[in-house]
Amino acid sequence: MTEPRRKGANSISQDFCGTDKSDQSFAFKSPERDLNKKVKALLIYRESFFVFRPRRNIKVLPGKPLLVSYFFQFVKTKEMSSSTQIIHSIPIDPLTGAISVPIYQTSTFVQDAPGINKGFDYARTNNPTRQALENIIAELEGGTVAAAFASGLAAIDAIVKLLKSGDEIVAVDDIYGGAFRLFTQIYEKFGITVNYVDTTNAENVFNAITPKTKLIWIETPTNPTLKISDIAAIAKIARASNCWLCVDNTFASPALQKPLSLGADLVIHSATKYLGGHSDLIAGLVVAKDKELGDRIRFIQNASGAILSPFDSWLVIRGIETLPLRIKQHCANAQQVAEFLEQHPDVGRVYYPGLKSHFNHDIAAKQAKGFGGVVSFTLKNDTEEAATQFVTSTKLFKLAESLGGIKSLLCHPANMTHKSIPADKRRSAGVADSLIRLSIGLEEAEDLIRDLGQTFVHIKQKQLQTI
Repeated sequence: MTEPRRKGANSISQDFCGTDKSDQSFAFKSPERDLNKKVKALLIYRESFFVFRPRRNIKVLPGKPLLVSYFFQFVKTKEMSSSTQIIHSIPIDPLTGAISVPIYQTSTFVQDAPGINKGFDYARTNNPTRQALENIIAELEGGTVAAAFASGLAAIDAIVKLLKSGDEIVAVDDIYGGAFRLFTQIYEKFGITVNYVDTTNAENVFNAITPKTKLIWIETPTNPTLKISDIAAIAKIARASNCWLCVDNTFASPALQKPLSLGADLVIHSATKYLGGHSDLIAGLVVAKDKELGDRIRFIQNASGAILSPFDSWLVIRGIETLPLRIKQHCANAQQVAEFLEQHPDVGRVYYPGLKSHFNHDIAAKQAKGFGGVVSFTLKNDTEEAATQFVTSTKLFKLAESLGGIKSLLCHPANMTHKSIPADKRRSAGVADSLIRLSIGLEEAEDLIRDLGQTFVHIKQKQLQTI
């Protein structure tokens, strides 16, 4: 019996195939029968599928009508958006169908026989909730193996444990204070030397490498002056020098930047920040591009024991679910705040990669999808006292360590996050005495700008009163 013509089939077929022979478009033959039924159904619902138009250079597959040829090629070539990838990287529980990853709050697992188990024996070695998080972040970063740690510093510690006495690290000069403390006060006494350079110029990295260099360590953007390094250029130097490149991707997150795709060997996150996103957990993550290197990290994770708990693993997963939406708003708010500060007469300098005045702005735009939610600035009155007065006078911005949460925070690095770095080294890396770091939250941008503006006015009024 002839397939009854459906209302609108002619126009749908003509739109899609460039032909008025709608009946021929439906005339699919085995072995594609099941697929043909699905395609036929898609034809009927034009609004949900045929917003896409076929490419002009479409190739007709042998033995398949034009419509099926396009369908196959569309499915094969259409890339999933990053937001969709992030949401659907979070698995459905295969045992119960739970839409939320279960929390396996257990220390051990019953075995069928000695050494025979269901993939889990002891929670330090592995845990289903932690494993789910590790698989998610490995997929999002484009890596093969990931490991979740109890803090960002524990993750950094695991990477340094890949090295041995006599090895050297080339590290970004504007480095996180905790990493500097770990490198200099813990590992230097074990014979691991760290050379700090300005990595915004890849030539500086090349010149700092010696035959003993085994690891290049960069943050991009850096904490707190938001320096941008060319990941792809430095990755080529690392390969040519037979050493690893590790990129701290905390400030960008995989929603904006994927260092492994640019040639890095390792990516590290303080998941406390944007991945968690709610200022309610401490966590660290390492992702390796190569399985062999990743397995070495996993060995260190198990041997050292600085693992992430099941509940905190679940909290990070929960945070990742809303990462794309949050990051988009963080970036939009930060751009407006940075532009406000850039024109304020009491501000000395503004650090934000989204500003065209920012050094390596073009590189940031090339290697990332956005510029992040952290803005730093100095005061014209470049003193620690002036900065302290400012950070203790805001209303919406709360004075606190950390960043990446939904509420806006601010801090004074010289006396807080970077206090462990000697003042001369701190200043030479660009962290001035009056530098203030803002973690831009999800409030309305105009409210945040008003808070900063009123703080400047309040300080000015107090200064006039003392004259």
